[in-house]
Amino acid sequence: MAEEVSSEKIFKEFKEHSISEFFRKNSQMLGYSGKVRSLTTIVHEYVSNSLDACEEAGILPDISVEIKELENGKYAVGVGDNGPGIPSKIVGKALATVLAGTKFHRYLQQRGQQGIGASGCTLFSKITTGKDIRVRAMTERENYGCEVTIDIISNRPLISNFVKDGSRKERGTSIYGEFGDVKYENSDHGVYEYLKRTALSNPHATIRLLDPTGKESLFVRATDEMPKKAKETKPHPLGISTNDLVEFAHRSTAKNVGVFLAEAFSRVSQGKVAELREIAKEVNFDAAPRSLRWKDAESIVNAFKQVKWVGPEMDSLSTIGEKQIEIAIRNILNPKFLSVVERKPKVFRGGIPFVVEAGIAYGGDAGKRTGEKKEGEEEGSASNVEGSVLRFANKVPLLFDGSNCAITEAVRSIQWKRYGIARFEEEPVSVLINISSVYVPYSGVGKQAVAQEDEIIEEIKLAAMDCGRTLQRYLSGIRNMAAQESKYKTIMRYVDQLSGDLSEITGKSSIEIKASLKALVESRYKPAEGRRLAEEEKENEAEADEGEEEAEE
Repeated sequence: MAEEVSSEKIFKEFKEHSISEFFRKNSQMLGYSGKVRSLTTIVHEYVSNSLDACEEAGILPDISVEIKELENGKYAVGVGDNGPGIPSKIVGKALATVLAGTKFHRYLQQRGQQGIGASGCTLFSKITTGKDIRVRAMTERENYGCEVTIDIISNRPLISNFVKDGSRKERGTSIYGEFGDVKYENSDHGVYEYLKRTALSNPHATIRLLDPTGKESLFVRATDEMPKKAKETKPHPLGISTNDLVEFAHRSTAKNVGVFLAEAFSRVSQGKVAELREIAKEVNFDAAPRSLRWKDAESIVNAFKQVKWVGPEMDSLSTIGEKQIEIAIRNILNPKFLSVVERKPKVFRGGIPFVVEAGIAYGGDAGKRTGEKKEGEEEGSASNVEGSVLRFANKVPLLFDGSNCAITEAVRSIQWKRYGIARFEEEPVSVLINISSVYVPYSGVGKQAVAQEDEIIEEIKLAAMDCGRTLQRYLSGIRNMAAQESKYKTIMRYVDQLSGDLSEITGKSSIEIKASLKALVESRYKPAEGRRLAEEEKENEAEADEGEEEAEE
């Protein structure tokens, strides 16, 4: 018979742990799984922060990334930007405190969401090399340098070697760290591909990469136009859960529940509060918000669903933009055909706004893979299908976990044969999808796959099919021209023989007969080059007519 163990003995080892300790043992949840992915994750976190900081400050981003291979398989990563800089009083929290930052608590579209990214890099450096992160920053008021690491037990920053520099330089932040368990590789999941796609979704940025071999890659800014700046807004009532409402209420200083609802959420006027009072009669709307209990909050949330609301505010969203997507795709993929669509804003989970943008590129470098095929990988495999889909969320490339992503699922479910694409994974076609939202529902902390929300999948499909219809018309035209060209060449092979025979019968010049026959054939089957020139001539005439009309006006 087994000996019984007392509860005192069982709970003798009961301890409280920090979030940093949790992620030290579960670093794969932050994207640090596999050497290539880990290095790409580090670059992703720093570059995303640089882009967010520059855009919020209204600065066209100029970002440099340098990677060096050190001894014992370790790598050094340096990332610099021309952003507003990090004030010294918060540099520790910004780079070495997990779940601290400017993003998690704001209802505003940004690349980062949880306040984990840069701190996760500091944590990963500490557990793989034991080294501090070196920082140099220049704000409008100060210029300083320091070293930062994280106290894992307390989840607090440790700052050392702080030095102030009196010289004035251009604003910006430079970060340098050394990391183990990482590897640089020129593959579909490597740093180069990540930066290439970042440049594609952020055409207003200039990005430089110096890789471990000494090769420099430059992604030049394609436009000087800054993207629309997202504005912080209030959450919509239809996106609120009972727990959310209780938490908001208990932090509120409003004089009563009715005022709290009008102040805390968008689209809630005093008229809407009156409607809610009529529906949730058991709730005391004149009580202090801090007294709101779960049962009352549940009644209010149910009442939210019965009121007719104006849709969520869209000022909180910032898309890439159709024009900018077109510029970026032409700049990087150089396709023969391109179609871009931006859908109207929609909501998921009742009240969270999002926008889907889609682009289809055909020909040129579209559909081409950056890295070599993996051993044993066949054409048409899932990896190849995912490689033809350029996935983005809030302008950030998603390179990993594609098979579990809503974007891949939506694109795969489309019957591409209807749009002239017989084998999607083998043809020179790339589909770009970007989802913009104040809250992207990622399927993991690593933020590399979008959860399969029904509303999001449906919007992605509709956007891709809009582009697909335009592609179908283009491909049909190309194939019709090819068929006409084939018929023309077939018939023209017999013109010489026929003109000679007719000359003998009629006594007319074979040269004249040949010219007449050729003109007859071309009137029915124009050669491709002739048709192209004729179309260009029509376009030129149309542009000239438009110019004359404008001049007359």
